[in-house]
Amino acid sequence: MSTAPRLTALDALHRSLGATMTDFAGWDMPLRYASERDEHNAVRTRAGLFDLSHMGEITVTGPQAVDLLDYALVGNISTVGNGRARYTMICQEDGGILDDLIVYRLGETEYMVVANASNAQVVLDALVARAGGFDAEVRDDRDAYALIAIQGPESPGILKSVTDADLDGLKYYAGLPGTVAGVPALIARTGYTGEDGFELFLKPEHAEGVWKALTEAGQGVGLIPCGLSCRDTLRLEAGMPLYGHELTTSLTPFDAGLGRVVKFEKPGDFVGRKALEAAAERAEAAPPRKLVGLVAEGRRVPRAGFQVVAGGEVVGEITSGAPSPTLGKPIAMAYVDAAHAAPGTEGVGVDIRGTHEPYEVVALPFYKRQK
Repeated sequence: MSTAPRLTALDALHRSLGATMTDFAGWDMPLRYASERDEHNAVRTRAGLFDLSHMGEITVTGPQAVDLLDYALVGNISTVGNGRARYTMICQEDGGILDDLIVYRLGETEYMVVANASNAQVVLDALVARAGGFDAEVRDDRDAYALIAIQGPESPGILKSVTDADLDGLKYYAGLPGTVAGVPALIARTGYTGEDGFELFLKPEHAEGVWKALTEAGQGVGLIPCGLSCRDTLRLEAGMPLYGHELTTSLTPFDAGLGRVVKFEKPGDFVGRKALEAAAERAEAAPPRKLVGLVAEGRRVPRAGFQVVAGGEVVGEITSGAPSPTLGKPIAMAYVDAAHAAPGTEGVGVDIRGTHEPYEVVALPFYKRQK
């Protein structure tokens, strides 16, 4: 028996704006409002507004909260300063990636772990299971927050007009409490688009008022509402991994080219340490398939699961692919054998329904904003 999808606090507002809705990780979410290309370009050149209330917030508190997180996650959370955030991962005992996360330090002994919507329950269950023996509490706070993101070069100016927070002093991957449109929020300078921007954690009952205030404040500079479809092309251009595509339980962080998030130097044991040490040695001795960028010479779009070919042999697999509004060409991320992974490698193609379409191997990301 299928269950009805969950609705965010902004569901009625999305429908009033004519959004095309889609089921995503058990939530009814806006896919697009009008043109996904227009929404993508708005974020690159002006600003876009996203409802991300499907993300999973988990609070970890108590005298040993940081000890629990250092044991449960691969990162060194004890070095995260108050008001700062860190990108990290939670792995299985065998080193496979359960999810990639952002951990915010909210206070001396209080942390917020933000998981992907599709993995929120898995991460919650893993943290609860790993909390045994630690003087710390793991709390499911998914219903306590709505999450609104404003992304793009105009976003600092728009947000400044409706907040009392010192945005100029707010660094990338930091968060501070403040008010937005008169209501309390955690204001984080994070995002998943490759642009400057902010994510606002607030009570669900305040979400509609804040959305409308930001919409009004951004009218003069071209702010528009944006759906999940353009969020995907934005993160793809920025070379950011998506769980279920570039990250899975069958890959370790070293397989994904993200071994830097694993901190072996931190004191004590952590879940997956032995397996990850072995994975690091393997990667050092014989580099695994490497995550690369591919840019089409033609117009055909590659999709996840399509084979990367060279010299009549399969040398890799597409993990994400889409038309790039910024580059004006189809692009993809793929895991490719090390021998074919260097930018400029010739003779690489993608098997698109039996035809080997030529592709250029490039370094990630495809797009980097000008500071």
